[in-house]
Amino acid sequence: MIAATEEEDKNAMICCASCGISGVDDVKLKNCNACKLVKYCGVKCQRDHRSQHKRACKKRAAELKDELLFKQPESTHLGDCPICVLP
Repeated sequence: MIAATEEEDKNAMICCASCGISGVDDVKLKNCNACKLVKYCGVKCQRDHRSQHKRACKKRAAELKDELLFKQPESTHLGDCPICVLP
């Protein structure tokens, strides 16, 4: 019973950032392509909300790019390239 209410709460919080329509079976919300923080029900809502979202979106997109660029490799890559391991 608790899992069902948690799932309902999760679905209730997911709504279009512009018009507020919730993502139910017939409405598929799509993430902002740059920041992945907000969701929109369509292109019109994304365009309408852009002026309010632009500053936060650029900041988060830059953070995501930095995380990707400066992510440390999980394992050593020595030996992958024959040129790099020459004495």
